[in-house]
Amino acid sequence: MTRTLGALIATALLALFVPATTAHAAECGVRSDGRLYCGNTVGAKGYADRSYRSATRGTLNTGFNWFVCWGHGDPHQGQNDIWYWTQLDNGAWGNVPAVSLKTGQDPASGLRQC
Repeated sequence: MTRTLGALIATALLALFVPATTAHAAECGVRSDGRLYCGNTVGAKGYADRSYRSATRGTLNTGFNWFVCWGHGDPHQGQNDIWYWTQLDNGAWGNVPAVSLKTGQDPASGLRQC
Protein backbone atom coordinates (compact mmCIF):
# COMPACT_ATOMS: atom_id res chain seq x y z
CA MET A 1 0.00 0.00 0.00
CA THR A 2 2.79 2.46 0.91
CA ARG A 3 4.67 1.72 -2.33
CA THR A 4 1.52 2.17 -4.38
CA LEU A 5 0.79 5.50 -2.70
CA GLY A 6 4.40 6.61 -3.24
CA ALA A 7 4.24 5.70 -6.93
CA LEU A 8 0.96 7.56 -7.29
CA ILE A 9 2.40 10.70 -5.70
CA ALA A 10 5.52 10.50 -7.88
CA THR A 11 3.39 10.15 -11.02
CA ALA A 12 1.21 13.11 -10.00
CA LEU A 13 4.27 15.29 -9.37
CA LEU A 14 5.78 14.31 -12.72
CA ALA A 15 2.54 15.24 -14.47
CA LEU A 16 2.81 18.75 -13.06
CA PHE A 17 6.08 19.35 -14.90
CA VAL A 18 5.77 17.42 -18.16
CA PRO A 19 2.89 19.41 -19.68
CA ALA A 20 4.81 22.68 -19.33
CA THR A 21 7.68 21.33 -21.42
CA THR A 22 5.28 19.91 -23.98
CA ALA A 23 3.36 23.17 -24.07
CA HIS A 24 6.51 25.17 -24.86
CA ALA A 25 7.37 22.82 -27.73
CA ALA A 26 3.84 23.08 -29.10
CA GLU A 27 3.94 26.90 -28.86
CA CYS A 28 6.95 27.22 -31.15
CA GLY A 29 5.79 29.56 -33.87
CA VAL A 30 5.55 33.09 -35.18
CA ARG A 31 2.99 35.22 -33.35
CA SER A 32 1.09 38.36 -34.37
CA ASP A 33 4.04 40.60 -33.41
CA GLY A 34 6.15 38.86 -36.10
CA ARG A 35 8.50 37.23 -33.59
CA LEU A 36 9.24 33.53 -33.31
CA TYR A 37 8.56 32.26 -29.78
CA CYS A 38 10.25 28.94 -29.21
CA GLY A 39 11.93 26.62 -26.77
CA ASN A 40 15.70 26.66 -26.76
CA THR A 41 18.64 25.00 -25.07
CA VAL A 42 19.22 26.55 -21.64
CA GLY A 43 22.56 28.35 -21.74
CA ALA A 44 22.52 28.73 -25.54
CA LYS A 45 25.13 31.27 -26.62
CA GLY A 46 24.53 34.30 -28.79
CA TYR A 47 27.34 35.37 -31.11
CA ALA A 48 28.31 38.70 -32.69
CA ASP A 49 28.19 37.16 -36.16
CA ARG A 50 26.61 34.00 -37.55
CA SER A 51 29.71 32.01 -36.69
CA TYR A 52 31.08 30.18 -33.65
CA ARG A 53 34.38 31.97 -34.38
CA SER A 54 32.88 35.36 -33.55
CA ALA A 55 32.70 36.89 -30.09
CA THR A 56 30.13 35.56 -27.63
CA ARG A 57 27.75 38.35 -26.66
CA GLY A 58 25.75 36.50 -24.00
CA THR A 59 23.46 33.57 -23.33
CA LEU A 60 19.82 32.53 -23.12
CA ASN A 61 19.37 31.21 -19.60
CA THR A 62 15.71 30.26 -19.84
CA GLY A 63 14.29 27.51 -22.00
CA PHE A 64 11.82 29.67 -23.95
CA ASN A 65 12.60 32.90 -25.84
CA TRP A 66 11.66 35.05 -28.82
CA PHE A 67 13.60 35.65 -32.01
CA VAL A 68 13.08 38.49 -34.52
CA CYS A 69 14.57 37.09 -37.72
CA TRP A 70 16.88 34.48 -39.23
CA GLY A 71 19.85 34.48 -41.59
CA HIS A 72 22.36 32.20 -43.26
CA GLY A 73 25.75 31.79 -41.59
CA ASP A 74 28.36 29.16 -40.87
CA PRO A 75 27.09 25.56 -40.84
CA HIS A 76 26.56 24.08 -37.37
CA GLN A 77 25.64 20.74 -35.76
CA GLY A 78 21.98 21.24 -36.76
CA GLN A 79 22.89 20.15 -40.30
CA ASN A 80 22.11 23.60 -41.72
CA ASP A 81 23.42 27.18 -41.71
CA ILE A 82 20.43 28.97 -40.14
CA TRP A 83 20.99 31.40 -37.24
CA TYR A 84 18.34 33.36 -35.31
CA TRP A 85 18.69 36.97 -34.07
CA THR A 86 17.48 37.80 -30.55
CA GLN A 87 18.07 39.90 -27.46
CA LEU A 88 20.10 37.87 -24.99
CA ASP A 89 19.48 37.76 -21.25
CA ASN A 90 22.17 40.39 -20.57
CA GLY A 91 20.46 42.87 -22.94
CA ALA A 92 22.93 42.45 -25.79
CA TRP A 93 21.78 41.23 -29.21
CA GLY A 94 23.21 38.10 -30.78
CA ASN A 95 22.94 35.33 -33.33
CA VAL A 96 21.91 31.92 -31.97
CA PRO A 97 22.49 28.80 -34.10
CA ALA A 98 19.31 26.96 -35.11
CA VAL A 99 20.59 23.81 -33.43
CA SER A 100 19.92 25.58 -30.10
CA LEU A 101 16.21 26.13 -30.89
CA LYS A 102 13.42 23.56 -30.76
CA THR A 103 11.92 24.41 -34.12
CA GLY A 104 10.24 21.85 -36.35
CA GLN A 105 12.04 23.22 -39.40
CA ASP A 106 14.69 25.82 -40.16
CA PRO A 107 14.18 28.52 -41.02
CA ALA A 108 10.99 28.72 -38.98
CA SER A 109 7.97 29.21 -41.21
CA GLY A 110 6.61 32.77 -41.20
CA LEU A 111 9.66 34.43 -39.64
CA ARG A 112 11.29 37.14 -41.74
CA GLN A 113 14.85 36.86 -42.98
CA CYS A 114 17.30 39.41 -41.53
